Amino acid sequence: MEDLARNSAVNLLVATKALVLPALFFLCLGLATKGSALLGDIRRTARETALNLQVMLANVLLVVPLFALANQAMSGFFAQPGRQLVDTATWSQLPAWLVILLAVIWGDFVGYWRHRLEHSAVLWPSHAIHHSDTQMTWLALERFHPINRATTFLIDGAAVMALGFPPEAALANHLVRHYYGFFIHADLPWTYGRLGLIFVSPAMHRWHHAADPQAFDTNYATVFSVFDRAFGTFRVPGPCTVPLGVTDRIPQTLLGQLRHPFRRTVYRGLFRRK
Repeated sequence: MEDLARNSAVNLLVATKALVLPALFFLCLGLATKGSALLGDIRRTARETALNLQVMLANVLLVVPLFALANQAMSGFFAQPGRQLVDTATWSQLPAWLVILLAVIWGDFVGYWRHRLEHSAVLWPSHAIHHSDTQMTWLALERFHPINRATTFLIDGAAVMALGFPPEAALANHLVRHYYGFFIHADLPWTYGRLGLIFVSPAMHRWHHAADPQAFDTNYATVFSVFDRAFGTFRVPGPCTVPLGVTDRIPQTLLGQLRHPFRRTVYRGLFRRK
């Protein structure tokens, strides 16, 4: 019991420290782009931000301790001969930067399809928690139900291991997509212009969270918008100024959100409808 409490405290400390630099970055960015209006935005989003942090805490205590065990099990499985699609030694023949780039591209491709699956009847009840944030600041990335956190870790982790990427490339993929995820959830109207042909912009992802029927089931990628373009789910008519969130009746309390997927396990339709 003491070891469990100690590990939980360490995990919480690590998670808190990991938010310090992003918090400073988005504070500076907010001051640069909004000036004195930022204070009003902070007050307006305070309730949603508090819930985001509560959900993050729940994940740190309930799910993160299991990640090490799951990672060890997956590593052992894919270490067996013939279970990797690409031998790890193959990657050592390529420049490190190229291996990292390929890992991020592969990770985003898998993440695109995993995200689409999360909008299906089976996984939407847990993923809907992420979409329940009606204000959406960068901290919305922390609002994921523990079930959603677990499925993301297992699917994305297994996909990277299946291709035999070295540990440093796998870590780089996680860090790039995680911290860029903070950025695309930020309250920014940027569409990127021509860069939006390649990369996901904050405006693009904000449309994904829009409570607008025309935006449903669009913009699933995290880093590369080319996947949405290739598979017909891209939609960015301009900066997103419409209301955000879902029409699902999701409680705006921690316990209510944790219980939500168990109250309604079947969702009408193959893909989500808000």
